[in-house]
Amino acid sequence: MKRVHVAAAVIRDAAGKILIARRADTQHQGGLWEFPGGKVEADESVETALARELHEELGIVVDTARPLIKVRHDYPDKQVLLDVWEVSAFTGEPHGAEGQPLAWVTGRELLNHEFPAANQPIIAAARLPGEYLITPEGLETPQLLRGMQKAIAGGIKLLQLRAPNGYDPQYRDLAVDAAGLCAGKAQLMLKGPFEWLGDFPSAGWHITAAQLRKHAAAGRPFGKDRWLAASCHNAEELSLAQQMDVDFVTLSPVQPTQTHPEAQPLGWEEASRLIEGFNRPVYLLGGVGPDERQQAWAAGAQGVAGIRAFWPEA
Repeated sequence: MKRVHVAAAVIRDAAGKILIARRADTQHQGGLWEFPGGKVEADESVETALARELHEELGIVVDTARPLIKVRHDYPDKQVLLDVWEVSAFTGEPHGAEGQPLAWVTGRELLNHEFPAANQPIIAAARLPGEYLITPEGLETPQLLRGMQKAIAGGIKLLQLRAPNGYDPQYRDLAVDAAGLCAGKAQLMLKGPFEWLGDFPSAGWHITAAQLRKHAAAGRPFGKDRWLAASCHNAEELSLAQQMDVDFVTLSPVQPTQTHPEAQPLGWEEASRLIEGFNRPVYLLGGVGPDERQQAWAAGAQGVAGIRAFWPEA
């Protein structure tokens, strides 16, 4: 069965809302919502196909677009490769040129609409930012909280409270303060045993590679209403992350780092190859920062994760 190559777009307006369209009842997966786009013809580049489809379907001209995520999905009756781009600037007023109903929704509201199964990773990618801050170790609590506050004020939307020295009571106290700082402004990711999950209902959970190996077979420890992420370093761990149905991962180290000088870096080529078969958002970590964001997008990643590179007081 030949895989159908589809170009699709996460289109954002000035307020950050996302445009979705309802599929005609007569179409494959009819009646469900989708991200606008269509089939890439044999002689077309993805950008050309996307521009053509969005003009035909919505009457808009694409001004700025970048790769967001690629998803390979096998339905019982067909195989698709969804080549998804984020469109952040366009000319014209989008309208359902083919009679399809449209809606502008927030990232959170995407969860209230029914999409084809292949679209689940796209929904995650559309809701996640391009940068993921991991807090440094060895800081006193006031300094750590001050840095977090500064980072959030500077636009960081996703941050992990790192627990380098095991999961002690002090970490839990810190997590309470961090949750307060992030409330309504940024998504906090915590680390620790699953027994703590109930104590921090607003937080997502970022599990270690060791937890992944231990718990992957049991599947997700909670529903889709909370973020679940994992630390991965190779194809085996990515496969376990998929088995556990995580929402996103960090993949590291891409380049040599000060924190783990002994770790063998993957390099950009290998990182890109690993991302290709994964079908979920991936943050590249290790020796990367804001300057490598474009390169990470080109490699198929959601963006970059880092400690020093994003820490405002570094």
